[in-house]
Amino acid sequence: MNIAQLQQEILRLKKEKDVCILAHSYQAREICEIADYTGDSYKLSVDAAKVNNQTILMCGVRFMAETCKLLSPEKTVLLAQPLAGCDMADQMDKEMIEKVKKDYPGYTVVAYVNTTAQLKTICDVCVTSSSAVQIVKKIDNDNILFIPDCNLGSFVAQQCPDKNIKLLNGGCPIHASVTVEEVKRAKALYPDAELLVHPECIPAVCEQADYIGSTAGIIQYAKNSGKKEFIIGTEISIAEHLQYDCPGKDFHFLSLKLICPHMKATSLMDVYNCLEGKAGEEILLSDETITAARRCIDEMIRLGD
Repeated sequence: MNIAQLQQEILRLKKEKDVCILAHSYQAREICEIADYTGDSYKLSVDAAKVNNQTILMCGVRFMAETCKLLSPEKTVLLAQPLAGCDMADQMDKEMIEKVKKDYPGYTVVAYVNTTAQLKTICDVCVTSSSAVQIVKKIDNDNILFIPDCNLGSFVAQQCPDKNIKLLNGGCPIHASVTVEEVKRAKALYPDAELLVHPECIPAVCEQADYIGSTAGIIQYAKNSGKKEFIIGTEISIAEHLQYDCPGKDFHFLSLKLICPHMKATSLMDVYNCLEGKAGEEILLSDETITAARRCIDEMIRLGD
């Protein structure tokens, strides 16, 4: 089968088996084209909770599938590629943060959504890159322990100067690998382009940006802007998707290092095989884990309104 034939077969199977397919924005174009919903991890989880389908197939990484399960515990949640994890989500575990919490009694533990379900069970509130600043400002406590991304945490701290935010040494190694020298090189190559970066990049890179925001924020900014040329400082698939969606504009990679191997692990064939029951993995979480981890997500929803 070629790609178009495989896509048609996937569309047939998902309809026949009543499956909702979710694809994170970092997925390949051919996967996004067969998805019912695309977007960032939290948006996809909310979308999954609203649909009537009893089976959800996640084309993304494990923590995203876990978040879907937390918000839709009654549904069957499948991860198309079981090897698709997240280096940031795996950096800190429950035991480690339990020890850190003892050193910072009275601190509100704010967990980036890019964390495991187990770690979320001992956190107070969850945030996304787009909601972090708003939620931290609303927390009725000036002392914040922000995990795991110190770069996103640093961005939040700049926007919330009245808060005492403790950061740990963690984050996305892909975004954090981008250097100021690469920014200078890109700006020299594309002097008329605006630089749009994700707050998971290091502060020195963010300081050079015309816009700092989540994946969804970068996409909307580029689509709505009157500018015609952009340097995209997040996973390179976003520049590709924007080029398809905005053919009258030009999009450039900030760095070729901005490739997430976990996001690239899922193939169109994985989606097909998962629908056929030949591959993939069902996400199973205990009732105890779901109840405990769901608390910080519910608090995120409450403070995010």
